[in-house]
Amino acid sequence: MSATNSMPMRDALYEAPGPRTRRRIRLWTAISLALVAVGIGLVVRRFYVTGQLAPRYWGLFTRPTTWAFLGRGFLGTIEVSLMAGLIAIVLGFLLMLGRMSSSRALSGICRVVINFFRGVPSLLLIYFFFLVVPTYGVKMGSFWMITLPVGLAASGVLAEVFRGGMNAVPKGQSEAAYSLGMRKMKVTMKIVFPQAVRYVIPSLISQLVVVVKDTTVAYVVSFPDMLQNARVLITNYDALVSVYFVVAILYILVNYAINHLAVSLARRSGTSIISRTSESPV
Repeated sequence: MSATNSMPMRDALYEAPGPRTRRRIRLWTAISLALVAVGIGLVVRRFYVTGQLAPRYWGLFTRPTTWAFLGRGFLGTIEVSLMAGLIAIVLGFLLMLGRMSSSRALSGICRVVINFFRGVPSLLLIYFFFLVVPTYGVKMGSFWMITLPVGLAASGVLAEVFRGGMNAVPKGQSEAAYSLGMRKMKVTMKIVFPQAVRYVIPSLISQLVVVVKDTTVAYVVSFPDMLQNARVLITNYDALVSVYFVVAILYILVNYAINHLAVSLARRSGTSIISRTSESPV
């Protein structure tokens, strides 16, 4: 493997900033932080002027029942996210195998399916399962009406992530296995894929952030996730700003934890951004 492939993508594409550039970066960072602080101050002032900081809008968060209700919605969000992630991983893996198959027909079909799931918004798929599928006599619970479309939408992305990981494994690994008389499927499953997993685990975890965000439209099918329960609190207490603010913080913390996990795994495995996807077959 060449030195270019062993270094991070950032170092391969960009030179390290010099003293003048670092001073500019620090200056613009300070200016940006100041502007953000001013913006936050203006928002808080606007909330104060309009009365949104009044205790009656925030007092509901001192009640255990409020947090218990949001907690049930949070568990619903986690359940949907985990199941949708599992569907995306399994289907994405199968689509990747088909995409890399030596059969041109199977490879072409999988390419079309991958591009379809990558291109169609998950909300459109949710409406399809919610409005179209029941007309054919297929009855589904709200859990599956949100889980299946979110998982399908993510599977197209994960299929390409898997394919990128497979192509990141040095070709000498598979060539050595072929020279020993191993068949292609055995080489893929026992030689190439275990090494590819090491490259794609951080990307797989990061994709969970997208899955969690996509579950926020569960209100379309009336599934009691965290955002749907938040809407119920807004209706009962007429506290739109405070409830959405608290729920937004909770989503940010969840997504930050997922991103932090991805970064930690990347550091432990010594992986960086996959830079060899250009070698994949078209």
